[in-house]
Amino acid sequence: MKKLIYLDNAATTPCYEEVAELVKRESVDGYFNPSALYKPSVDSAVKLKKARDTIKSALHATSGELYFTSGGSEANNTALFCTRKPKNSRIIVGLGEHDAVLNPANELKNQGYDVVFAPINTDGSVNVDEFKKLLNENVSFVSIMHVSNETGAVNDIARLVKLTRKLAPNAVFHSDGVQAFEKISVNLRALDVDLYSISAHKIHGPKGIGALYVKKGVSIKPLIFGGGQEKGFRSGTENLPSILGFERTVELNEGSFEQNYSKKCDFKEYLTAKLRGSIDDLVIISPAENCVPNILTVAFKDVRGEVLLHSIEEDGILVGIGSACSSHRESRFKSLLGLDDSHRDGIIRFSSSEFSSKDDVDFVVNSIKKRLDTFKNYKRV
Repeated sequence: MKKLIYLDNAATTPCYEEVAELVKRESVDGYFNPSALYKPSVDSAVKLKKARDTIKSALHATSGELYFTSGGSEANNTALFCTRKPKNSRIIVGLGEHDAVLNPANELKNQGYDVVFAPINTDGSVNVDEFKKLLNENVSFVSIMHVSNETGAVNDIARLVKLTRKLAPNAVFHSDGVQAFEKISVNLRALDVDLYSISAHKIHGPKGIGALYVKKGVSIKPLIFGGGQEKGFRSGTENLPSILGFERTVELNEGSFEQNYSKKCDFKEYLTAKLRGSIDDLVIISPAENCVPNILTVAFKDVRGEVLLHSIEEDGILVGIGSACSSHRESRFKSLLGLDDSHRDGIIRFSSSEFSSKDDVDFVVNSIKKRLDTFKNYKRV
């Protein structure tokens, strides 16, 4: 059977076997509703509280609340739609945000809000000077992702928050931390954000579970009404098996964070060197500094990323061309990264995990080079 080399971990990750077994066990044996009054349910409620505290601790968020959601998209939508915003006030979102932020922002624009988009640099990070120009006292909400899902660029959220507090003192600051949590060190006390979104399936946890952190004192209303679960914030019987899986995933990540960070750095450095040494006219989009260790986005010359993706898939290599949630559309990043015409369509995103092996890099690079050499024979002249 052909070996699978999976390098699209920014889209999703394989679930830790231990976590998958825990989710199954809790689904079969620990199925009790945490809201019921008999002892097994009371025990489930205790487990739920412990999971919440564990994840808050990993975020370095001692105060405030952590509410479980169905994932990062729900957390982002809740942040944008459920915070108090005076009618016609200004909302700032990064131009490079995930669609789970951009699309709600466009809906708010349709509702009459003054929605403006903070420009990004050619590496995918927010341009701080241009962001600053958008701030004024009429700004009620800001959403800037912690890490670009397209390039891995890390935004200086603490700096952006300070600017916002100074120039738009009434604004609520939200950050989509889905690509940051457990990839880089996240300290919500230091970042001083009001809202922060996370998701389990990006860090080897189960799909369909995420969370929204809400800083103490921040006013936010529920998106989902019903039986009053999650302290009345997010009704619906809690997905306890997945929540406990999320908790265990975080524990496993925390226990090997430095080791895994080093592994991903080594893999990325080796892949970068091999690509540079083997393929001409390559553009490295991901920044050399202020970037997560697991994402390397590049642009190849005179080839469409989709064509190259499917071609190397024949060798068992799976990569991305940008956000998997919008893979059916042309990546809007093609027009934002300042690439010339010969590179604009050739974007490939490699995203590794601690399970990625440097031993596979030569095979991956050789497969790409072979395809590129073949494509040259069919190039229009």
